[in-house]
Amino acid sequence: MKKDPTIAIIGLGYVGLPLAVAFAAKYNVIGFDINSKRVSELNQGNDFTLEISKEELQEVLDTSKSFGLEVTDDASKIEAAQVYVITVPTPTNKYNQPVLIPLQKASEAVGKVLKKDDVVIIESTVYPGVTEDVCVPILEKVSGLNFNKDFYAGYSPERINPGDKKHTVTKILKVTSGSTPETAQYVDDLYASIITAGTHLAPSIKVAEAAKVIENSQRDINIAFVNELSKIFRLLDIDTQEVLEAAATKWNFIKFTPGLVGGHCIGVDPYYLAQKAMEEGYNPEIILAGRRMNDGMGSYVAHEVVKLMIKKDGKVKNGNALVMGITFKENCPDIRNSKAIDVITELKNYHLNVDVFDPWANGQEVNNEFGISLISEAKKLKENYDAIVLTVSHQEFLDFNIEQYTSDTSVVFDVKSFFPEDKIDGRL
Repeated sequence: MKKDPTIAIIGLGYVGLPLAVAFAAKYNVIGFDINSKRVSELNQGNDFTLEISKEELQEVLDTSKSFGLEVTDDASKIEAAQVYVITVPTPTNKYNQPVLIPLQKASEAVGKVLKKDDVVIIESTVYPGVTEDVCVPILEKVSGLNFNKDFYAGYSPERINPGDKKHTVTKILKVTSGSTPETAQYVDDLYASIITAGTHLAPSIKVAEAAKVIENSQRDINIAFVNELSKIFRLLDIDTQEVLEAAATKWNFIKFTPGLVGGHCIGVDPYYLAQKAMEEGYNPEIILAGRRMNDGMGSYVAHEVVKLMIKKDGKVKNGNALVMGITFKENCPDIRNSKAIDVITELKNYHLNVDVFDPWANGQEVNNEFGISLISEAKKLKENYDAIVLTVSHQEFLDFNIEQYTSDTSVVFDVKSFFPEDKIDGRL
């Protein structure tokens, strides 16, 4: 294992690119992605995820330095590396089952260029056992090398928080692990050289894999709990936010808030753990109950909006509704696993005409993913909507003049408790 290795990052999305840029400050890094358009944009200094600025990209792409980043879609170029870090997506299918195909394909690509003493590190979210039981056999078969004799493996779960400019990759403590004690220390030292927040060396790869999935499963369950509380309190005509503020005065109360749970982590990771549990003969009750609760919140919001519209004698059938936000979280262009689409779909089921307004999302990407023509500027909105639903609390929405787009019978529902109470008719 080389002391100052060339590092190949496989997959240059929300996880891979920030990691590649961080490593490129001290090492030679080869960033590989199968998306030629993405590679071309990055080489021009443009990151559509907005995680890395043009200045930051240009700094590491500077070829005059002794180290830095090369971005390519040519898989043969990664052969120059001694450390391979795989950061490809690990989504679920329509049946909420883990999809490991991107990870398997990435393992095949690395296997074709793997050499003696190389190290392969997985960062993609997986259930315990995937690194050694799925990835390693592929690496062995394709390369013809023997695991823990000719090459080694590690797992270091990604902790990227899209849109967060405070908790960036180097400022979040990193969990590391390796397939042998020597490999584990090597992987830990490698990450410790760039992660200013420090590292935690887990005792095994499976422990590190398990830690990743329970981080987000815990949040998922806690949010599911307050989502259920929100449903109960709405039936009791009690304001959930006021209850949470009162309860939070106790020193050990953990204040979670209700809402839509989407994205590439919290809405996905619990299914990975659940799948592995079921393979072992255990049916996880709390984890899947939390998932059912959170997956149903989009349609619940739409139903509550329509109920409020009926109470105010508003126009439902052929009425006009505005959904504000389609990204999975605020101040971020990421639409992966966005649950705002569930609100939109259910409103359309009531025969409402739905406009979607989001200044952060990419219109072409939204159209390709959801078949929706996005409104990106307020001046293109209608003069009057029968319902307005805020699903994402983008900073730009703070200046949104609700009265300009509503009438006396209009309903304003605030999923994020973002607008002033006197401007809304309901919230979770």
